[in-house]
Amino acid sequence: MHIGCPSELHSGENRVAMTPTNIKKLVRAGAEVLVEEGSGVNSGFSDQEYKDVGAQVLAERNEVLSRSDVILRLRKPDIGEVDRLKKGCIHISYLDPFNEPELIEAFRKQEITAISMEMIPRTTRSQKMDAQSSQANLAGYAVVLLAAAKLPRIFPMMMTPAGTLKPANVFVIGVGVAGLQAIATAKRLGAKVIGFDTRAVVAEQVQSLGAKFLEIDLGETGQTKDGYAVQLTDQQLELQKEGQKKQIAASDVVITTAQVFGRKPPTLVTRDMIDEMQPGSVIVDMAAETGGNVEGSVPGETVVINGVTIIGNGNWANVSAHDASHMYSSNLFNLVDEFWDSETKAVILDFEDDILQGCVVTHQGMIVNETIKRLNR
Repeated sequence: MHIGCPSELHSGENRVAMTPTNIKKLVRAGAEVLVEEGSGVNSGFSDQEYKDVGAQVLAERNEVLSRSDVILRLRKPDIGEVDRLKKGCIHISYLDPFNEPELIEAFRKQEITAISMEMIPRTTRSQKMDAQSSQANLAGYAVVLLAAAKLPRIFPMMMTPAGTLKPANVFVIGVGVAGLQAIATAKRLGAKVIGFDTRAVVAEQVQSLGAKFLEIDLGETGQTKDGYAVQLTDQQLELQKEGQKKQIAASDVVITTAQVFGRKPPTLVTRDMIDEMQPGSVIVDMAAETGGNVEGSVPGETVVINGVTIIGNGNWANVSAHDASHMYSSNLFNLVDEFWDSETKAVILDFEDDILQGCVVTHQGMIVNETIKRLNR
């Protein structure tokens, strides 16, 4: 079986889907691995490293795409590349399936088994494959460093002969994987940190990191079976905004992490809240690329509104491309390894498996994921 790893073509993307460490494991298992020339350079992996572990490094991208029985990549492909894939192959990457009906249709026509990394179920067995969590962890770290670099003051308290500098106030809205890592990183840098989440059950996790949890009475809230926050009603959103307003005004840094998979995220920081912040303050909108939590944030850009810097760069894990690649590569390897048959030396998919039922979108010319199927009717 040939497993192909093409380069990432998305502008500014430095991560690579597979690192030499995990390709070595695939080769030992009996796979023939094809890697596009130069694909790992931006994340710190040379072509020679791939050759040293047994991969074939190919100069022609089309050769990698057309020969591979399994394609492992990070970003979704351009629609024009789908017909260059081997008919009936397995394609594994982020796909954004809720917003890419044309891409999903192209996969269906080519009879490709398309697996969406966003849709790996959040179960105990699939934790090792959960790329959403692994990349969010690094993203939470990266946004704090970006905020610290933009803030015109230091994070920790510092006592000097010239006087005492107070610690910066950091407010993190949304305490999922990214939020918890942001809290932990800001605390390590010496900031005074407060976290908030609509799920009161995470208060203990916030406090265990040495931060405070902002209490806002929203009435009945909860979380899904996958651990995500349940979408709030319009009335609850207004209560949240009002409860956060004073804390936002008192913060030097505000980090928003609230994203809703497949839907536009809620607006949590409005223009009137921004106007109450001190000039020089920083807001990082981690949801900017999908619609934004902050009024006025711009996807892929850093803007200044009334003296407040609003960072909406996106692709946050890419800041730590080397480590992000290691983690994503391990997620992919663990997924492939779960369904690797050592006798035939091939990936054998069991469609009764709950992991595959959650993340396989197309197979044998059909849309097989029930949620995506309903959207495409």
